[in-house]
Amino acid sequence: MAEKLSKAQKKEMIQKAEEDRAKHPKAKSDISGFETIDKESRKLEKENQ
Repeated sequence: MAEKLSKAQKKEMIQKAEEDRAKHPKAKSDISGFETIDKESRKLEKENQ
């Protein structure tokens, strides 16, 4: 079973994750969320036919 983390450990992990995100931001996609969902659904429909 996983070991429980203390509040200080959680806070440290969150801070490290935020720093990593700041150093390596993800490029924002030009495609909206709905367009992505539609694209994925069409792809799955083709696979299931």
